[in-house]
Amino acid sequence: MAASINTLRLRQPSVIPGFGLALGLTLTYLLLIVLIPIGALIMRSSALGWSDFLKLVLDPRVVASLKTSFGCSLLAAAVNIVFGPLLAWVLVRYRFPGRTIVDAMIDLPFALPTAVAGIALTTLYAPNEWFGPVLEKVGIKIAFAPAGIVVALVFIGLPFVVRTVQPVLADLENELEEAAATLGANRLQTVLHVILPPLVPAILTGFALALARAIGEYGSVIFIAGNLPFVSEIAPLLIVVRLEEFNYAAATGIATVMLVISFAMLLIINLLQAWSRRRLGYGG
Repeated sequence: MAASINTLRLRQPSVIPGFGLALGLTLTYLLLIVLIPIGALIMRSSALGWSDFLKLVLDPRVVASLKTSFGCSLLAAAVNIVFGPLLAWVLVRYRFPGRTIVDAMIDLPFALPTAVAGIALTTLYAPNEWFGPVLEKVGIKIAFAPAGIVVALVFIGLPFVVRTVQPVLADLENELEEAAATLGANRLQTVLHVILPPLVPAILTGFALALARAIGEYGSVIFIAGNLPFVSEIAPLLIVVRLEEFNYAAATGIATVMLVISFAMLLIINLLQAWSRRRLGYGG
């Protein structure tokens, strides 16, 4: 009965007028900024024809670059959903000297030009620079290798996870943890059954944002990756290469493949997020 009343309440029109105008402006803006450019991209790639398009997609160099881009992006986003919530937890739950500075430093990847970030990371991890020789002595190569791509993508994706999880953590009531401890739960059980479940939707959102940012990243990657075909060449760089060759059809074809794969991955993540919200009782 209560659910039916809530449903009826949700279906009542808002007392604030202007829904039609707001919806029209929203759809128009979305059409101009997102749908038309994407439609133009797909139409341009359709000039290849199905046979040429499949030949392009199955080209070994294209396949290798797509594997590098999506594989490194997934790995970087996975790293960020481990350390991002941990960093958010420290900032929310503890007070320590320099906390404000640490909090501000998280947003540096937003403000720092990506090319500058790539140069800085290369300066740190190149074989003849600061940390490169030390890491190579233990068999770890960061610069000019796929590992360098992951490092760059972790750097630019971390703020998305931290800033998504941080406000949710701030809203969690400490009384829930105290109640769990009173009922005999140890610290690990409290984390797994009390703290973590409400954070899952926010963590998935941060993962999706970090993943989307990483897939299309270019500036911070090309300096540290080495850009070796079949080794450390990312798909956005291959698109630029095809554009410099004036092969616009191939460039748009690769971009279309990236678009389809990215949309499918983000759709799956959004479905998982919606499922987790329903399971926790937050609604659809």
